Amino acid sequence: MEFSIERAYLSEYQALADVIQTVWNGIERKDWFVADEPESIRCLLKEEKGIAFKAIEKKTGAMAGVLIVAMYGKAEESLGHDVGLPKEDLDTVAHVESVAVLPEYRGFKLQDSLMQEVEKELALSGFHYLMCTIHPENIYSKANAASQGYKVVMTKEKYGGYIRDILVKKLI
Repeated sequence: MEFSIERAYLSEYQALADVIQTVWNGIERKDWFVADEPESIRCLLKEEKGIAFKAIEKKTGAMAGVLIVAMYGKAEESLGHDVGLPKEDLDTVAHVESVAVLPEYRGFKLQDSLMQEVEKELALSGFHYLMCTIHPENIYSKANAASQGYKVVMTKEKYGGYIRDILVKKLI
């Protein structure tokens, strides 16, 4: 199979959420992944506080995977606060909110491709850090992130009681 990585837009928010929900439905350990709700994706894209990318299977046009990134600036939600970044750096922090690849498309390194594409765009837009959170026991996602240069900088309760490792990659 061949895939293209493309920017996703506001009009596609429900399709993005559907991919995330489908992946969440198939996860045995529900506490490992907090699925973004359609309305939160819609608001993020509408208010231009985030961007989204999609992996498209070229032959069928099917959406195989998605990546949602948020930019919170100096707002309380910024993981930059958690890791002690100086206030002047917070506008250069972006967060991977969700990465989801449908089961039938796994094994094609789509998560890597999605991450590489968003990293390029963020670096060109002046972002210095890309951060994410991963459940400490999710060795698969952590290994994938580590292979892309992300480092665990702390473990903390986030998202209303979920324990998460906070990972950072310096883009610039």
